[in-house]
Amino acid sequence: MKNINPTKTLAWKQLRHHFIDIKNIHMKSFFNVDKNRFCNYSIFFEDKIIIDFSKNRINNETLRLLFKLAEECFLSDAINSMFFGYKINKTENRSVLHTALRNQSNKYNIVDNINITLLIKKELKKLEYFSNSVINGDWKGYTGKTISDVVNIGIGGSYLGPYMVTESLKPYKNHLNIHYISNIDGTDIQEVLKKIDLETTIFLIASKSFSTLETISNANYLKNWCILQTKCAGYLSKHFFALCENVTAALNFGICSKNIFKFWEWVGGRYSLWSASGLSIILSIGFKNFESLLYGSYMMDQHFLYQKISHNIPIILALISIWYTNFFKTETEAIFPYDAYMQAFPEYLQQSYMESNGKSIDRNNSLVTWKTSPIIWGQSGTNGQHSFFQLLHQGTTFIPCDFIIPAISHNPVDDHHEKLLSNFLAQTQSLAFGNNININEKIILKNICNNDYMHHKYCPGNKPSNSIMLKKITPYSLGALISLYEHKIFVQGIILNIYSFDQWGVELGKLVANNIFNDFFIKNININYDSSTLGLINIYKKWNNF
Repeated sequence: MKNINPTKTLAWKQLRHHFIDIKNIHMKSFFNVDKNRFCNYSIFFEDKIIIDFSKNRINNETLRLLFKLAEECFLSDAINSMFFGYKINKTENRSVLHTALRNQSNKYNIVDNINITLLIKKELKKLEYFSNSVINGDWKGYTGKTISDVVNIGIGGSYLGPYMVTESLKPYKNHLNIHYISNIDGTDIQEVLKKIDLETTIFLIASKSFSTLETISNANYLKNWCILQTKCAGYLSKHFFALCENVTAALNFGICSKNIFKFWEWVGGRYSLWSASGLSIILSIGFKNFESLLYGSYMMDQHFLYQKISHNIPIILALISIWYTNFFKTETEAIFPYDAYMQAFPEYLQQSYMESNGKSIDRNNSLVTWKTSPIIWGQSGTNGQHSFFQLLHQGTTFIPCDFIIPAISHNPVDDHHEKLLSNFLAQTQSLAFGNNININEKIILKNICNNDYMHHKYCPGNKPSNSIMLKKITPYSLGALISLYEHKIFVQGIILNIYSFDQWGVELGKLVANNIFNDFFIKNININYDSSTLGLINIYKKWNNF
């Protein structure tokens, strides 16, 4: 994998000049010039998803130069390096093979001379057998009752991915109730304990290292509390399970070996929902639906791996994002799923983007002089329209957006879905074209100042968005959509010359938190804290009688 400063490429320099030529052109001009712009700037993924990127401040020359940038950064070589299992996560000396978890071909993946495809298939069989036994009622709790509730204990990728998928695929949910405990705030535990019966609940401890502070603290509390309440030393063997890479730590915790579901060091936490870390997904929707989720993501993998760059959806969306962050100098990108089931999707993408590409050191070990990850945020539509869309239309902050909607609703109620779709389309159109050409209100820019108040209604437009329409939200199409964004993030990391698969900033916070925690129990702190931190520690200790 080449380590190329993108700003030193010829394409980047040409993009700077091109930006000067294009920055003041209104988007409506692009549509006026190209009557087939929608057809020319949209791509179908099979017959399941259409991605319309026509409402962007780009033209054919923009795309040509962005494609050239990708070529000069040897993107295709980097893609092959990831899929072939090369150790592209250099700072941790690891391969990056979440794609292998959903590989549906007969090709084997080899890592360190080990056929990991066989390991994956073996673990999937174990997951299938166990999940079927729970769903069918064959797995019994310590008093012989069937299982009704599942509690997933995990944080970060061990929570956000599984939670997002189980929420998005609620129409496929079976009778099991799925709960999530992520925060170390005791409220998280107590609110879940109010809803469950220990006789009919199983606990999944999801932590790759099996040492994550929040997860293991919560797991230890629950283990001790459950044994105290049930007065049954054998409770763990029927009710506690580990989803991890560190088998030894799980065994030391007290999990019996048959209750450990494994994934591997080459699976990043935020990419782990495809592995044993997704057991809560499997228990929620059943193994067959989980297989469909894997298959959808695999088909997007194949599109990403083999489709030419000019029709490659993740690459195009990644390049457009780079165009905005580094030339228009945008700071954020917004994600708006117009489907209540997908309300957790923006939060999931926050981690995927910002933990992956929120970096300031490049692969040459130098400080970057360009922008890396945008700030990702969003909310489900149409709620956002009555909250912050005012800023999108008339504010001074320039924010590219992704709008996501299914064409077919799982819950058709009267004409509600048509109204939802109308709002979806109205927002992207209004953001792009504004209202200064609205014939009904006859608001024309040169005349608006004739009325003291009319000009306050002026919306300039020229605000970009991508429209992603799924035929229907199914396990297959959701898998493809998640994979699309995974690869978009990867492409941006490659071109921006950063390592996307570590998170050393997160590790720093963990280290400092451990030090502070220990100092709560020391009378005279010797560590030289800054006055703010020391002052707050002392006030906390005073108020809690430490």
